[in-house]
Amino acid sequence: MRRILATSLFAVIAGVWVAGCGGAKTAQSNGPAPIRVWHWMTDREDAFNELAKRYKEETGQEVSFELYAPTDIYEQKVRAAAQTDGLPEIYGILGEMRGLASFIQAGHVRSLEDVMSADGDAWRNVFFPKALAVNAFQPNNTYGVEPGVYGVPIDVMSIQLYYNKKLLAKLGLDPNQPPQTWEDFMQVGKLAKEQGLIGFVSGWAELWLIDCYATTYAIHTMGMEKVQQTYEGQVAYTDPDWQRVFGLFSEMRDSGMLAEGIVTMVNKRAEQLFANEQAVFAFNGTWGINVYDTMNPNLDYGIMLPPRVGNNEVVTWGGAGSSFFVNAKSDRQDASIAFLKWLTDVPQQKYLLEQTKNIPANRVAAADLPEKLQAFAKVIDAAIHPRLFALQEDSKVIETFDKGVQSILIGESTADQVSQKVAQAKEREASRQAKLAEANGQR
Repeated sequence: MRRILATSLFAVIAGVWVAGCGGAKTAQSNGPAPIRVWHWMTDREDAFNELAKRYKEETGQEVSFELYAPTDIYEQKVRAAAQTDGLPEIYGILGEMRGLASFIQAGHVRSLEDVMSADGDAWRNVFFPKALAVNAFQPNNTYGVEPGVYGVPIDVMSIQLYYNKKLLAKLGLDPNQPPQTWEDFMQVGKLAKEQGLIGFVSGWAELWLIDCYATTYAIHTMGMEKVQQTYEGQVAYTDPDWQRVFGLFSEMRDSGMLAEGIVTMVNKRAEQLFANEQAVFAFNGTWGINVYDTMNPNLDYGIMLPPRVGNNEVVTWGGAGSSFFVNAKSDRQDASIAFLKWLTDVPQQKYLLEQTKNIPANRVAAADLPEKLQAFAKVIDAAIHPRLFALQEDSKVIETFDKGVQSILIGESTADQVSQKVAQAKEREASRQAKLAEANGQR
């Protein structure tokens, strides 16, 4: 009986082992494990999933796009995963250049300089140079990162002003001639208030949008070099040029053009107000075209650069819109790079253009854009971006700056008071950094 039971048990174990082997073989026959891609782009979820389907059909390699939104939730997930080496094969990194540098130095990001340079810079030449520059480090950079390109842009963007043509006509203005100077811009804002309209809307509860608008005018009024010197501590935020920048927000407040509660308004709400034809102007990015066309296909609007102050050239934020990075700790780096090359090739870039109305990072795919997108694309080569500065401002100083602007907008502070407060924050941070450097030197 024991012999029979032993034989039966062996047969059961053998059967399980064979079945297990058969299952492994079946899984293997279905192709390699999926390449996981983490992202935050809700507007591109369906398009990404379709591209993943096409890539598997073409190559047999499965790709799994995993959406985590909104952006603060996404950032928390990426940071937590980095601490446990749980990052996927491909993912995005949001935020400042120093944040990207910390990920690189922790070994979470693979340099792409070798593959960008291969075959006579074949892959590098696919992209708009400004798009690559946002994810690249120059020689002797302040972060101590090895020079080269680290991220793959999938689209490019700039941030400008949208204007409602019907509402401009209602105010007695030429709908095809929006205001080009700051003074005329303020006057339109006053007219809008008199007519019971919102003059200007943007999601200024999101501090980065305030920072974008302020940085645009800082560079416009004083030049990029002086802004860089401020970040380096050579120019104080109490300088008259910076006080002029803060004063622009006071003028916007006093004109009555700002949407009520703008400092507590997220950008999605701001987009709804503009799409519903309640606001004359909206400060928003390239992605707004897709958003507005979805919310109101009949919306008649134009796109313009921010109105100039004085005679200096007008600038705006621009560069890579969304980028992906390859996990340097993954054993699937080659497969990940192969997928990103495919994703940034012309057919896939054109598909993303059709589906999401974002400007492709691939220059060939972006050669024939719809009229509204052309207004954004034509300023890309001359656009500015915080990541393009040799040294970025400290995050605590930026937060003090942006919250100070909010306090101006609601009438709690004057431009002079905010400039003093930001200057003090800068001094505190410089002192803290000096003490850290001294302590590290003594170790």
